[in-house]
Amino acid sequence: MSIRIYGNRELKTLPGLETRPTPARVRQALFNVWQGAIFDCRWLDLCSGSGAMGAEALCREAKLVVGIERSSAACSIIEQNWEKVVGKSQKFQLLRGEVVKRLADLAGQQFDRIYFDPPYAGELYQPVLAAIDLYRLLAPMGELAVEHSPDQSISILPTSLPTIELCRHKNYGNTSISFYRLSENRVDKQ
Repeated sequence: MSIRIYGNRELKTLPGLETRPTPARVRQALFNVWQGAIFDCRWLDLCSGSGAMGAEALCREAKLVVGIERSSAACSIIEQNWEKVVGKSQKFQLLRGEVVKRLADLAGQQFDRIYFDPPYAGELYQPVLAAIDLYRLLAPMGELAVEHSPDQSISILPTSLPTIELCRHKNYGNTSISFYRLSENRVDKQ
């Protein structure tokens, strides 16, 4: 199976239901929301799946894309997809393993855009968001987009994280995206 991304580029995906690629219209909508913020940004792609979101960011000239994916089969596909679209001045890194554990490896780095698309029924939302906060992975003027089911609460952020706040929410049929940024108190302390 394959999907198409920005510039009509074809990417591979895993057969079956092991990964759930973000629908094309949702990808397009996200990049419309973040229009003008991708060029030269540092992009973190959590639960990367096919790597389509990271590939889109590379096509739109992000300077660095880092992905985390637990499936070794998916990692193989992601590497192939990203190799196809990476430019000479761009870099990518793919970390294989459990997302919460691998986020610790990124401590000390900051990302301008973070895209998090976990299994909807999984219990990753709160631990991953807490780890992003703990390791200070979101840059002061950055944004975090969290994909989820429309019937999940848009307030999936743990209440123990007053440093990250919801800034917008969008519904796209069977997919919702909640956008977060650092609260003004946290930005001032960075």
